[in-house]
Order: sequence, then structure tokens, then C-alpha cells
Amino acid sequence: MTAPAPYAEHFLNLKRQIAESYPDFQTRATQAWAEIIDELEKLAVTVSANGSKYIPQVNFSELSSLSSEKVEEIRRVGTVVIKDVVDDAEARYWQDSLKDFIKANPNVRGFPEDDKQFFELYWTKPQVQARSHPNLLAASAWLNNLYRDPENNSLDGVDLSTPLTYADRFRIRHPGVQWDDSAFRTCFDDILSGQWRKHDPYALSGRLNARSSLYRRPNQATVFRTFQGWLAMSETEPHQGTLKVFPDVVLSNAYIILRPFFRPLVPTDSKDILDVKNWAYDTSYAEFPGIIPRDGGFTGPRPTSDTHPHLMLDKTMTSVPKVMPGDTVFWHCDVVHSVELEHTGKDDSAVMYIPAMPTTPMNKAYVERQKESFLQGVSPPDFPKSSQNFVGIGRSTDFLSPIGLQAMGLPISV
Repeated sequence: MTAPAPYAEHFLNLKRQIAESYPDFQTRATQAWAEIIDELEKLAVTVSANGSKYIPQVNFSELSSLSSEKVEEIRRVGTVVIKDVVDDAEARYWQDSLKDFIKANPNVRGFPEDDKQFFELYWTKPQVQARSHPNLLAASAWLNNLYRDPENNSLDGVDLSTPLTYADRFRIRHPGVQWDDSAFRTCFDDILSGQWRKHDPYALSGRLNARSSLYRRPNQATVFRTFQGWLAMSETEPHQGTLKVFPDVVLSNAYIILRPFFRPLVPTDSKDILDVKNWAYDTSYAEFPGIIPRDGGFTGPRPTSDTHPHLMLDKTMTSVPKVMPGDTVFWHCDVVHSVELEHTGKDDSAVMYIPAMPTTPMNKAYVERQKESFLQGVSPPDFPKSSQNFVGIGRSTDFLSPIGLQAMGLPISV
């Protein structure tokens, strides 16, 4: 990315400010850079040999009894498939109900406009029911508790075991800014100080009050989600438009955070681009590779083979394993992810986007505003405002559990 004015000077100053904030930054960053590149090469070999089998899979019923080794595997990969969270028949029924809802409300917003598959709907009855399903909320609480405070501080207003609800959209697919916020930047202190192996993506400090929507772009979450996620309403397997992830959140974070401080000495399409000797420490350019202008602000980082060649995305981006209706997929909020370009299956691939979100002061404040959006029949605060008063829209009486009502900030007596 070439930073547009007036941001070029800001980005250049930001880069130099970071470099000056850490003792002996150039030496330590250069050493870490070489170590990370070496580890990325090893990871690419392992991941490409294993494919989707590299992604951890567990059953909902065994979450409380997983071995410490399995939990650490999930933490390191940053992605997990949790199976049988919801009964198959119930999940399939939600998909059928959503299709009926769309037929009854043909004017709902979605894209592509000539063949809608991704819908700007938030409060349909199936969505309200799924978010309030006790199993889904229990899975969210388990995921939230993968985070920790290494210093055992008393974090006022933080409850990882009480999940909150973040309303998002759904998809029925047919076949065929990490450096700028000083609070958030502390999450990566170990990387920037050259101690990248100590980096803990699950440390709460720095994330609770981070400004995740620094440039106030529309459709950007302003809350702290521990994991992004979706609930499958259909069978979906690799090559059917499923999720792809980079399966090592420590390594990808370490590489992406240090990448702006190094530039290639050979063309990006050179066969020698991966050789660490062909990269030099440089803080004289304003660019933060992978950060791109969008909607009056910026989005990213969005790594590509050109901007982040050592990630070897053609080998490491891994499709999640086959899922059945009622299975869920969750990925850490830092995980590099994408969606397969093609859906080569015969049937629709349908998912509801439902992340894991703990109780924090910032999240509670958002849920209070989100609750009012629900009661007024409009889209949630993080999304472009639109009426949601369609035929058959969900109501408070459609919530499946008291904990679901609580997660939405609604009184349990409703």
C-alpha cells in the first residue's frame, strides 16, 4: 500500500516512533525476523503435508475434559471446529426457515444483487434462536476462557464465563489496523522487543480497551471478540466455499507485525525473494504492507503473496475440515483467513456468523445499544442503519434460553 496524503507522514512517523520505543530495536527485530522466516518455512512443509487435518476438531460434549495438550494445540493453531453444538435437524430447520424468510421478503438487502447470497439481516427468528442457544453460548464461554491475564490482575467488569451476543449476518452460498492504536500495540510488545516466541495472542491486556474501529469505517466491529465464528446449517467441506485459515496465530502475528520494518532487495517475483539475505531493515518508507485504504479509512492487514511472501499462502492457507449442520467453526480474531473462491459442490453452503464475545465494560455498553436496535427493529450499531421490520422478524419471545436473553441485555422475565 502507498499511504495516501495526509496519512503518509503519519505512518512514517508511527513506524519511527515504534522503532524508537524499544531498546536496540533494529538488532533485535532483525534477529527475530530471521528466526520467524526459518520457522515459517518449516510450518509450510508440515501444513501442506497435512492439509485440513492440521485444524483441530473436538466435540462439544468433550470441551470440559480436553487434555492440556489439545487446548494448547487449539491456542497455537488459532482455529477449531467444534462439532455437534446444535442438533442437525434444528440447524437444517433454521436454514429452511431463512430461505422461507427471504422468499417472504424479496426486497431484503443482499449481494450480489442479481443473485443474493449474503444477507443484511440480523434479527430473523432463526438468528435470534441460534444466538440464544445454550450450547452455543457455552461454547462461546469456553472459547473466551482460552484468554488469560498473565499478570493475574483484577480486571474490573471482565467476566470471561458470561458470554454476550454480537448480532451479525448470514450467508447462503450457491454452488458454482494493528500498529496505530497504542493500547492494542501493547499486545505485540514481545514481538516488537525481539522476543516473539513469548508472544501470547490470548493475553487480555491491551485488547480490552483497544479501538478496533480506529478510522470509524462502516461494517467494522467496535467490540472485543475473542473468536470470530460461524454455525453451519448445511454440509460444507473443502472446495465448497468454506473458510481458509493460516494455522499458526503466533507465527503469523510475529511476521505481520515486523514486516513493515523490512523491505525486499530483489523484485517480489524473484525466485530468491524468500532468502532472508534479500531483506533489509528499513524505517524510511511509510508503507505498512497489507494495510489498504477503504471507506475513508483503512482495512487490514490483508496479506498477499506479494506483500507477505514468507507466509507462503499458497501452501499454508488451509481449508477447515468438513462440517455438518450444527457444527461450528471459530477462529482467533488475529488469524489470517479468507473464503474459498469457488464452491464446487452441488448444494448450498449456509452459515450464520456468530462470534464469541465476553463480558467487558466496552462490550456491555455495545450490547445495550444493540438491544435498543433489536427492540426498534433496525440494524445493529456496527452496521449501516436499515429497517429490519420484515414479515416474520424475530421477537423477544423467540429466545431459546434465559442466558440468551441475558447475553442480549434483555430482562430474563421477557
